[in-house]
Amino acid sequence: MRLTDFKALTFDCYGTLIDWESGMIEALRPLTSRLAAPLSRNAVLEAHARHESAQQAATPAKLYRDVLAIVFKRLAEEWRVPVTWAECEAYGRSVADWPAFDDSAAALAYLKQHYRLIILSNVDNASFAASNARLGVVFDAIYTAEDIGAYKPADRNFDYMLERLGWLGLRREDVLHTAESMFHDHAPANRHALASCWIYRRHGQEGFGATMNPGTMPRYDFRFDSMADLAAAHRRELAG
Repeated sequence: MRLTDFKALTFDCYGTLIDWESGMIEALRPLTSRLAAPLSRNAVLEAHARHESAQQAATPAKLYRDVLAIVFKRLAEEWRVPVTWAECEAYGRSVADWPAFDDSAAALAYLKQHYRLIILSNVDNASFAASNARLGVVFDAIYTAEDIGAYKPADRNFDYMLERLGWLGLRREDVLHTAESMFHDHAPANRHALASCWIYRRHGQEGFGATMNPGTMPRYDFRFDSMADLAAAHRRELAG
């Protein structure tokens, strides 16, 4: 299997293209700065993952920015820090401030010359629009949790995407699903018989950070530590 075998790359956005963990940590400072005892970065991220995943499963039609507001409230309760609803809502709006990884825009600009680029993301459309501006590329299709009424890893998200990619003339075998999260992306990609590429942004770190532990590790077909490495591997295939 080669990267050049595919016609389209379907991307998770947050954790893969956008550095959501750094964005979360910064946006949570009004809460974490008030803790009686400081928590490690990973402890904060893992608590966030637990509350986010539970809330997404409980309220799959809720907008992501509203899910994040509830996550902030649940974290504050767990850590026994009083907060206002206005603070919760401010955290929900923080997605617009989450930075892109340094290599995302350049890699996407290169890959756009060779593939159709598609987003499948657990986000609302307004929040993604702000992230898209940081990525600097026009995606060929954008499928959000707001569009679908469900959050990954629910099969509904991948069913929705694959049906609509078919309407765009793309077959399952034309698609390489490209993502960091084993829990949200690679496990359901396996269930849907999609080839997948792991962008292992957390290489060198312990645990799964802001994503839940998937349990049994899913299969993947390619692994790169960054988007820059993916683009470089594609260039090598073309040159070879």
